[in-house]
Amino acid sequence: MLLHVIARGKIGRSPEAELVARYEKRLTWPVRLTELPETGGRIPEPQTPCKTVLLDERGKQLGSEELAEILGRWRDDGMREARFVIGAADGHSRDERADADLLLAFGNATWPHLLARAMLMEQLYRATTILAGHPYHRAG
Repeated sequence: MLLHVIARGKIGRSPEAELVARYEKRLTWPVRLTELPETGGRIPEPQTPCKTVLLDERGKQLGSEELAEILGRWRDDGMREARFVIGAADGHSRDERADADLLLAFGNATWPHLLARAMLMEQLYRATTILAGHPYHRAG
């Protein structure tokens, strides 16, 4: 299953970009990173069937094992793509939230978009290592 991170804004050359690149290289699942301008831009057509996850302050706060379980279930159910969308500064519209398969929050705090992107990549890497039985994640 393709893990597709879609984010508003350019990450450029930054410490966050280095973290994103580090986890992108370590992921054994197919991964695609798409950057869009702050407004406008066209989101690429999904590979179907597809699930959409919005990073949103109203979302569920999932542990790493819970996220891994969801990704594993989607993979096993034949999903071809899981999209993780990081919105612009004003977040996602009501319609976008209603259409999403999952709203995901990284706690109650508000995070800078570039840091949220790096945190998402780490969690995707962690989830895939949990599913693979790799010792990266130390539960308990």
